[in-house]
Amino acid sequence: MLPIIVIVGRPNVGKSTLFNRLTCTSNALVANFPGLTRDRQYGCANIKGCEFIIIDTAGIRDNGKDIEKHSINQSLLAIKESDVVLFMVDAKDGLMPEDQKIANYLRTLNKSIFLVVNKTDGINQNIASLEFYALGLNKCYQIAASHGSGVITLMEVVLLPWIKTKENIAISKKLEINKNNKEKEKYFLLKKEDINQNNIPIKLAVIGRPNVGKSTLINRFLGENRMVVYDMPGTTRDSIYIPMKYHGRQYILIDTAGIRKRSRITSSIEKNSVIKTLQAIKDANVVILMLDALNGIVDQDLSLLSFILYNGRSLVILVNKWDDVSKENKIKIKESISYRLSSFDFVQVHFISALYEQCVDKIFKSILECYQHSTKSLNTGMLTRIMKLAVESHQPPLIHGHRIKLKYAHIGGHNPPIIIIHGNQVKKIPIIYKRFLINYFRRSLNIKGTPIYINFKESKNPYINRNHILKHTHQHKHNKFIIHKKNGK
Repeated sequence: MLPIIVIVGRPNVGKSTLFNRLTCTSNALVANFPGLTRDRQYGCANIKGCEFIIIDTAGIRDNGKDIEKHSINQSLLAIKESDVVLFMVDAKDGLMPEDQKIANYLRTLNKSIFLVVNKTDGINQNIASLEFYALGLNKCYQIAASHGSGVITLMEVVLLPWIKTKENIAISKKLEINKNNKEKEKYFLLKKEDINQNNIPIKLAVIGRPNVGKSTLINRFLGENRMVVYDMPGTTRDSIYIPMKYHGRQYILIDTAGIRKRSRITSSIEKNSVIKTLQAIKDANVVILMLDALNGIVDQDLSLLSFILYNGRSLVILVNKWDDVSKENKIKIKESISYRLSSFDFVQVHFISALYEQCVDKIFKSILECYQHSTKSLNTGMLTRIMKLAVESHQPPLIHGHRIKLKYAHIGGHNPPIIIIHGNQVKKIPIIYKRFLINYFRRSLNIKGTPIYINFKESKNPYINRNHILKHTHQHKHNKFIIHKKNGK
C-alpha cells in the first residue's frame, strides 16, 4: 500500500507549488491568489525509488463564506485519509492566527505531522523559522517550493519508514525472481486479445459550460461529496483526476472547469482553467458533454461538441436539470435539441437529473459502449467488403473523364477508428463522397458515439520510374536485332 501524504495550510502558502514540484507536473493551478484551489487534487510521486500519493488541498481559513466551508470540508476529509500531514506555513508572512488554529486541530489527530516553512528563499532560514516553534510541532523543515530547495531533504525524512520497509521487501523479492520469471514468460506468450482489457482504465472527462452540474454528476458517480458543489458559476477551477471502479471496470473521472465564451474570459486564472479543460478533452477516452435543460443547447455547447469530435474523442451528451422542466416544455426542448444535433445523430443523448435521479447505470452503459466501439477490432477483409458494397451502392465521381477507383481498405488506428482506403486518384475525392463513405461504414459496423476518420492513400504504380529497363536476356536479343538491322539481314 502506497503512503498517502497530504499538504495543508492557509491559502496561498505554496501548497500547489509543492504538489507540482513533487509530481513533476503542472496539474495544480498556481497563482498569487488566495483560495485558488477548492477541490482535493491527487497525484503520484517518487523520491529515490519510493512511490507515494500526494494530495493538494484547499487553503483552510474562516471567513464565513459558504463556498470556503465546502472547500475546508474537502481538506479535512483529505487529512483523515492520509498517513502523513505536511503542515505548510509562509516564512514571509510569519506566524498567523489561522496557523495556530490549524496546528491546534492537527494536534488532536493521531497523525505524523511535519511543519514545513515555505518561501525561505532570500532570507535567513533559521531566523524565519524561530516564531513557528510556538506551534508546538517539534522540528521545522525549511524549503523553497518554487525553486525546489530543501524539498528532497524533507521528503527523505517523511518517507524514511517506507524506504526502510521497501528495502526489506526488495531482499525477499529477489528470492522469488525465478518463480516470477516463469509467470512473466506465460504472460508475454498471450495473444493481445487474451489480455484482460478491464485492467486498462477508461479516462472519462466531464465537460460543459459553468454551473451545468458537472461536479454534482461526479459526486453521484462516486456516491460521496468528493467535489465541491455550489450554486455559483466557476466553483471548479482545476481539472481533477479521480480513479473509481464501477461494475468491475476501472475508470479515471476528470472533473473540469466550465468553459464560457472566449469574449467573456478575462482573468488569467480562468484562461488557465480553460486550457486545463481542453487538455483534459485530449487526454480522455470518452467525454461527457453536459447541457443545461433550462437553457437548451446554445452556440457555446456546439463549439465544445465540435472541438471534442475534432479531437477524435467518443462522446455522450447529458441534458441535466431535467426535473426543473415542466411537462409542457419537455417535448419542445427535446425537439429543439434533436434539430440542432441532427448532424451528430450518432451521439447518444440522455435527459437526466444529476441531483436526484439514479441515472448512473444507463450513463455508464453508454460510456462503455462508446469506448468499445472506438476500440473495436476491424479486419481488412471485412472493411474491403463494406467498401465495395458502398461503391456498388454509389459510384465515386468521374475526374477528367476517369472514374476514381477504390481498391481495398484496412484499419489505421483506434480511438477514434481510422480507416485507410487505397486506390487511384483518391486525393481528388470530394468531401461529399467521403462523408457518404463514413456514414456507410458507420451503419454497416454499427458504430455509435465516436467519430470515424477515413484517410485515402494513392496506390503506387509498379511500373513508374523503371525507364523500361530490360533484363539481361532481353537486352541481348535487342542488341542482336539492331545488329541484324544494320547489316541489312
